[in-house]
Amino acid sequence: MIRILLRILDRLEEILIGILIGAATILIFVAVVQRYSMTTAIDLSNWGRAHGVVWLQQGGRAVFLFLKQLNLTWAQELCIYFFIWMAKFGAAYGVRQGIHVGVDVLVNRIGENARRPVIVFALLSGAFFTLTIGTLGSVFVYNMAGTDQISPDLELPMWFVYLAIPLGSYLMCFRFLQVTWHYLRTGEIVGHAHALPTVPGIGIAGDEGIPGLAVVPEGAMR
Repeated sequence: MIRILLRILDRLEEILIGILIGAATILIFVAVVQRYSMTTAIDLSNWGRAHGVVWLQQGGRAVFLFLKQLNLTWAQELCIYFFIWMAKFGAAYGVRQGIHVGVDVLVNRIGENARRPVIVFALLSGAFFTLTIGTLGSVFVYNMAGTDQISPDLELPMWFVYLAIPLGSYLMCFRFLQVTWHYLRTGEIVGHAHALPTVPGIGIAGDEGIPGLAVVPEGAMR
């Protein structure tokens, strides 16, 4: 049952990030096309008026007025909110996939016995930090919900916009704990494979849908 719930959570996380990226991309594209189309239409209308081309003047003006009625002044604000939510949930996804940038030069140089508690401490520190940010964000959102603050263009309640902070931070905290539990059980550090391994002694393994680094016997690569 727990595995099913985790898979559902993983899928919802990926779907949400994908929807936010796709929606922001489409919205930005439409807004840019509208802006440049309006500029081009009015330029053509002015050129037609200057050269006595009545149909071009009227056609350009008609296109300009049509595009102006679409009124996408709110697009920039909505895209900013999309990217805020995408960044928070994308950070949690990055923890689950092991794609965050990390400096592990010193960790790799210490012995195996000393390396394990250092890695666990680092993961739990990340969980504690994100738990703190999520809690402070929850208090901030709760206090803002008692006000009438709204966004400038969309007039959305600002508490809803900032809700991404506690939700994303708590999810990121859960992912840190999930990765820690995975490491304690298997000894594998979650990592992201960009290609098949070509160096003996390095491989990719997964457990319960969580990819991680594992050691492959040297003879298996030959």
